[in-house]
Amino acid sequence: MSGEGNGGALPAAPAWFAYRRHGERRLAVIDPRTEEAVCADLGPQDEASLLAMGGLDAEAVQAALRKCPPLDLPAVFDPPVARPSKILCLGKNFAAHAAEFGAQVPEEPMFFAKVADTLVAHGAPVRIPHWLDTRVDHEIELGVVLGFPDPDRRGRKYVRPEHALELVAGYTILNDVTARKMQGTDRDAKKPWLRSKSFDTFCPLGPWVVPRDLLPEVGDLELELRVNGVRRQHSRTSLMVVKVADALAYLSRHTTLRPGDLIAMGTPEGVGPVQHGDLMECRIDRLGCLSNPVVKEVE
Repeated sequence: MSGEGNGGALPAAPAWFAYRRHGERRLAVIDPRTEEAVCADLGPQDEASLLAMGGLDAEAVQAALRKCPPLDLPAVFDPPVARPSKILCLGKNFAAHAAEFGAQVPEEPMFFAKVADTLVAHGAPVRIPHWLDTRVDHEIELGVVLGFPDPDRRGRKYVRPEHALELVAGYTILNDVTARKMQGTDRDAKKPWLRSKSFDTFCPLGPWVVPRDLLPEVGDLELELRVNGVRRQHSRTSLMVVKVADALAYLSRHTTLRPGDLIAMGTPEGVGPVQHGDLMECRIDRLGCLSNPVVKEVE
């Protein structure tokens, strides 16, 4: 997989990210193309405001690398988008994933939501509630970060597919952690999936966001998820049934899309259980690696 450097942990192109310094959330940029990755500090800026100005694009990232104070690669990351207005996820968007649960790809795109409190940073633990004793699964997904000029805060509706990618600020990695047994029980009872998808920390995100204009084509990226070094999931984005532009166009028919919204493009086959002490490593070609340990809460 590309994004070599540090065992594939870094992106293959300049990117932006969030980190913590003395408890303060800050933004920064990274250029991984040199022998040793170069980082620069943007300070305690609000990514939501920057995304609503169409900022954090390739030009802004490269300008920051030239002008902002240098920074060592941080030890503590933060989710690159802290408080999105929504996290929308496509279900059964890989035929083989649908088949492993005895299902078919839906006739039209199927999507569901996760709440913002699910977000957790690269390196931080995914915490399984102390009372949850049933199966919890990993799900690697391509994450889409929306960002576009929106001075009137009106968002976008009824976007045509040929213009949909104009809403994309960049791409990242997302792990749609799921309480699988609970999801199945709720589905069988004809209840929504929200609780099985929305436990705190059940959405690792990041660490890097590569601007769309530095990664204009995401139609055939390799995805891989390993647990304790053993490969569980391995596929390519070319196998997504609904592509990014079509997904955004479809979603915009049902809800207003806003800067900072996160879209998860669905997971391939190979989902499986994780437990206390496991380490999940999600890698997507050119986007680097998202790594999170799993911890069972103590009552």
